[in-house]
Amino acid sequence: MQRYFDVHNILNADTAKKIYDECTAKLQTTEYSVRNLLRKMNVKLVCTTDDPVDSLEYHQKIKEDGFEIPILPAFRPDHAMNVSDPAKFLGYVKKLEAITNIAISTFDDFLFALQNRHDFFASMGCSVSDHGLEEIYTDDFTGSEIDAIFNKVHGGKNISEPEQRKFRSAMLIHFAEWDWEKGWVQQFHLGALRNNNSRMLQTLGADTGWDSIGDFSQARTLAKLLDKLDANNKLAKTIVYNLNPADNELMATMVGNFNDGSVAGKIQLGAAWWFLDQKDGMTRQINAISNMGLLSRFIGMLTDSRSFLSYPRHEYFRRILCDLFGDEIENGELPNDINWIGKVVQDICFNNAKNYFNWQLDPKPAVIKTAKV
Repeated sequence: MQRYFDVHNILNADTAKKIYDECTAKLQTTEYSVRNLLRKMNVKLVCTTDDPVDSLEYHQKIKEDGFEIPILPAFRPDHAMNVSDPAKFLGYVKKLEAITNIAISTFDDFLFALQNRHDFFASMGCSVSDHGLEEIYTDDFTGSEIDAIFNKVHGGKNISEPEQRKFRSAMLIHFAEWDWEKGWVQQFHLGALRNNNSRMLQTLGADTGWDSIGDFSQARTLAKLLDKLDANNKLAKTIVYNLNPADNELMATMVGNFNDGSVAGKIQLGAAWWFLDQKDGMTRQINAISNMGLLSRFIGMLTDSRSFLSYPRHEYFRRILCDLFGDEIENGELPNDINWIGKVVQDICFNNAKNYFNWQLDPKPAVIKTAKV
């Protein structure tokens, strides 16, 4: 409210109507267009989150009209892995056929069409993928098993839970190898237990607020995936976002197993997200990295929001980060060297992400955002 609308009154029953009216009026003006809001918050780059079957037509239009802030897609193929509902999966396959003009009757056809979209996303400036998963899937499988599973679900038949896990495991490997081939960054958002209220799911649909933190077993499967890719020299730069605070240290130590020195901070414990995107959650995540790894290589905060009014979250993160450094300086745990500490803070808040993603951006510290829209 302060950063966007210059509102400094406490929001309560007495002030709410006046604040609402004033903010609404401002939003009708050119100054408060989405593009000017991005400029107001000094945004340097936005990544959207897009399904492989998305046309990306609006990304093309933004490129054509010369908007100075890069708006790049990110590849999120969750629906392409989900074979729990044959009817929905078949509907997805039809969309994939339509967008690629590729007939799909076999698993190889399916992979070919998806890789076609992966290539197209790359041509549109995409350099990151994202996966929203309860847990990593690493069940053992053979090629013939995956062919048979695809044929079964493509024929409209239900498949068992073990078969679903094998299919997801196979798809994760293919996506990860494509990301490595293109030099992309792969991201895994792990640990959400979704759609817990079946009555509200039926009433309002998915992703309407009935999700929670899950308590999935993460260590063994995450290690197995990263190790398999590393052993084949096909492990891309990877960010793991953890939703269960009980797993912070687990994942902070896990990423250290695969930081091979080829890239600074190649495998990252990502910023606190969703339910942990608050002071305590951010503090615990930062301390886990500091205690178990190398905080100076951390790529910092992401907004991970559908709202163009969410950029002050970066300021919130910066304040928490600086407060933690300040406390440790006062306690004598870090040197009282403002230039050195200041450089570390700038790196975490901007430079590390810029270098990690290979984005050509103004070096002046600013806001970097990854958004869902």
